[in-house]
Amino acid sequence: MRLTFLGTGTSFGVPQIGCGCAVCRSEDPRDKRTRSAALVEANGSAILIDTPPELRLQLVANDIARVDAVVYTHHHADHTNGIDDLRVFSVRDRRALPIYGPPETLDHLRASFEYIFDGTSPFEGTSKPDLELHPIEPGREVEVAGQTVLPLAFRHGGVRVFGYRFGPLAYLTDVKAIDAAEAARLQDLDTLVINALWWRPHPTHLSIGEAVEAARALGARRTYLTHLTHETGHAELEARLPDGIHPAYDGLTVEVP
Repeated sequence: MRLTFLGTGTSFGVPQIGCGCAVCRSEDPRDKRTRSAALVEANGSAILIDTPPELRLQLVANDIARVDAVVYTHHHADHTNGIDDLRVFSVRDRRALPIYGPPETLDHLRASFEYIFDGTSPFEGTSKPDLELHPIEPGREVEVAGQTVLPLAFRHGGVRVFGYRFGPLAYLTDVKAIDAAEAARLQDLDTLVINALWWRPHPTHLSIGEAVEAARALGARRTYLTHLTHETGHAELEARLPDGIHPAYDGLTVEVP
């Protein structure tokens, strides 16, 4: 199994527009953070997690030409607004691309991107994504493009957000807490990905300290922090984190045994 971090930034991205802080001006390429997304490859298939605004750039930068399915975590713009970039896969492969996620997230996609889901055919010489929506429920394993995926539900302010477990790998973003029931489903992980906004508390996201505590409680062999802001540069954050916990960065590829 291979995990590729396509984007590891928060909703503002890094650098932020008009910001002159040290991280936004950094020459370390690991400090350039597009909005969060990832690709999980296993059993001969590739599953995309979320479609952020920079999706086309992320896929090109990582030389990714194949996506077999998409799983959405929730409906916020930084996780969905690159949905039109899925067009290339349905047009080229001449088939509908399967999309999975919370029912309310899929409803939001239908309403926000009506032109995709209105049932009309594109004008001759034009195209639009052909997407097949599959609502899923937390706690029930689902077969996605030949991979067994376990969706799990968490709170993100007033929004329900899904995390996903792919066997020894779990990907959680935009969560504020992990309750006992979900923690029980996240045991015996090799690799955990979890959001960590900044060191300060936040009402809807885990802070870095809270993410470290959650990672220690779950006991994964290694943990990667994502959804990071410009308040923490990569090298500085890496130096402050305990063994086994690392900041992710755009383009990082991890082999998961």
